Amino acid sequence: MTAAHFIYIPAILLVGIIIGWVLGSRAAYDALAAQKKKEEARKAARES
Repeated sequence: MTAAHFIYIPAILLVGIIIGWVLGSRAAYDALAAQKKKEEARKAARES
């Protein structure tokens, strides 16, 4: 192995962690928004 492996492999792992963090936070935000919208629809249905 060359010295490049000690830089390249951790860099790729870090990029993967960052991409996973961004996609995961976006999915969590979308799920929260969908849940909130569903609760608002239930509340509106009860009132009418």
